[in-house]
Amino acid sequence: MSVVSALPFFNTLHTRAPISPGRQRRHTLPASEFRSLSPEDAISVFEIEREAFISVSGECPLHLDEVRHFLTLCPELSLGWFEEGRLVAFIIGSLWDQERLTTDALTLHKPHGSTVHIHVLAVHRTFRQQGKGSILMWRYLQYLRCLPYVRRAVLMCEDFLVPFYQKSGFKVQGPCEITVGPLTFTEMLYHVRGHALMRRNSGC
Repeated sequence: MSVVSALPFFNTLHTRAPISPGRQRRHTLPASEFRSLSPEDAISVFEIEREAFISVSGECPLHLDEVRHFLTLCPELSLGWFEEGRLVAFIIGSLWDQERLTTDALTLHKPHGSTVHIHVLAVHRTFRQQGKGSILMWRYLQYLRCLPYVRRAVLMCEDFLVPFYQKSGFKVQGPCEITVGPLTFTEMLYHVRGHALMRRNSGC
């Protein structure tokens, strides 16, 4: 499951401020960078997630130990957006091997699955209402097209988020069998298509 061939797709938005004539070049962080996350990013991830979800639903999709769990098992299925080295938005996914989500999908990574279960997408509060969530999801789905073993992406969300994911190309599958306390969810599906075409035209 090597993703080396897909990595150039992550690195297409490394921008730096121009250097004025006469100024000495010095090392600076990329103004904007997309990369897979690692367990070392777990605390930053969880802080953004906790703030984003607790105030709205009272529940986090992933607890800190679960964030570390997935970033250890399948970091290649995560994507972080960094501004000046600071994490501002992220997605965490894992592989799943069934048509629909069950409670096992909340904690398991199925290495031989062909479906990516997107556990969470979150944006730091100071960067919301800027379209970053939609941009990040678009980049993530394009990246999945570079992975030959991925056929589908699925997620579950509360009803008020359905239009957001529909704009990214997800289709409603129906009510999800998973509930969290009083919360119910809609399950949504995205067909990852065009593997050969994308590999030819995107450097995958």
